[in-house]
Amino acid sequence: MDHEPGYEYSQLSCGAPTSPPGSTVNVVLGDMGMNRMTTGIAPVGAHMMLRATPTTVPAGQVNLLVSNMGWRPHELVVLPLPVGAATGERVPGADGKIDESGSVGEVSASCAEGTGDGLAPGTVGWTSLTLQAGRFELVCNLPNHYADGMYQMLVVT
Repeated sequence: MDHEPGYEYSQLSCGAPTSPPGSTVNVVLGDMGMNRMTTGIAPVGAHMMLRATPTTVPAGQVNLLVSNMGWRPHELVVLPLPVGAATGERVPGADGKIDESGSVGEVSASCAEGTGDGLAPGTVGWTSLTLQAGRFELVCNLPNHYADGMYQMLVVT
């Protein structure tokens, strides 16, 4: 796995299913300057990242395998991206979160599939979605994580 410069990674304590049918997108979540004592609530301006590879997949079954390599809990929410919109343009509310209306999927269960209480540091979660062609924004929607840069576009062709 390629590591982003300046980020320290926690070691994974579990893995995801191998070779599921369909396309697989590997997503790495991380944070900089954090430690095991941090919470999911991040201050605005913290250095965080969300990196997905590949960033373009064919329509159909898409498996999202998400590794929380950071020291804070994280999650992954998949939101359709409106025509003409760019990633990072959503406006967080007073709670530091963006509107998740229209979400087509989420990964927030540690060492399991689907939704839960958030991916604990050093864990993996996954989900399998059937996606139509379009553009999607992959985000971490814990307080202030989106504002701190945890988003990326996924294009489905």
